Amino acid sequence: MKVGHPADKTAPVAVKHSTPVTPDAATSTIASAPASAIPSQAESSTNVELSSAAASLNSQASSPDFDAEKVARISQAIQDGSFKIDAHVIADKLIGNAKELLTKVQS
Repeated sequence: MKVGHPADKTAPVAVKHSTPVTPDAATSTIASAPASAIPSQAESSTNVELSSAAASLNSQASSPDFDAEKVARISQAIQDGSFKIDAHVIADKLIGNAKELLTKVQS
């Protein structure tokens, strides 16, 4: 998906300093810079709103559901060549996860 056209966007402006910049110097540098060198406020297209489903997924991403032993077992099985993929089990779990998510969103 493409958003906008590259020709419609302004190019970033590089600012070079020959001396170290302190907070006071940065303020005076910005104040004395030409208006074209100072970036304008963020475009309205930079605002992002998450849907309730995305917010739910985002809150679940920080849960500590990590099983290091299981990862080690799977890694070893992959290295040994004994790891088997069962497409039916994967499909069933994907459908179950989707149903669970839809139930949470509708609640």
